[in-house]
Order: sequence, then structure tokens, then C-alpha cells
Amino acid sequence: MTSHVTTHVLDAVTGVPASGVDLLLARHTPNGLQEVASGTTNTDGRNRDLGPEALEPGTYRLVFATGKYFATTNTDTFYPEVTIDFRVEEGRGHCHVPILLSPFAFSTYRGS
Repeated sequence: MTSHVTTHVLDAVTGVPASGVDLLLARHTPNGLQEVASGTTNTDGRNRDLGPEALEPGTYRLVFATGKYFATTNTDTFYPEVTIDFRVEEGRGHCHVPILLSPFAFSTYRGS
């Protein structure tokens, strides 16, 4: 099974996938954030089973525990976590949310 939301984390400093990054997927609701799923990136820096196969339309948040990841290699980081909010639209299908990560910068885009 592939979930509606997948991710891929690449460590720009080492040039390798970032394995072991803890993830949290949550949905914005009128009452605040509601956790949908959690997981960790695999040895290839990917997570393909973060939550269900389909999500209701709405705004979601994906949180990457970057501080914990960098702590495993004694690397200081400015970002204890990276938070990305994004929309799931009706009929749009799969959402891939990759990040390119370093201790003092990150970038993301809507993947395919």
C-alpha cells in the first residue's frame, strides 16, 4: 500500500538519504490539529506508508524531526523541526512532499 502522502528526505551535507527522520502527519481542523499518522524515513530516506491511501480534502501538516536526526551525528542545527503545511484537493490524488535538508537550510516542493 502507498499512502496518500509520501516523502523523501535528502541530507544535502552528506549527499545521502536521511534515514531515521521521525515524521508526523496532522490535519488542520476547526478545533486545532488532529494527528493522522506518524512514521520514520527508511534507509533510502523515504516513507511511503504515512497514513491512509486516501485523505479527505483539507489542509494538512507534515512535521520532520530534524533536530533529533542531526543529534544522532552530533551536528548542530538551527531547525529543531521542519513543518510544512499543504492542501489536499478533491480528485488530485497522491501528494509527495520531499525536502532537501541541511543543518541551517531546507527546501521543499510538490513532488510527483
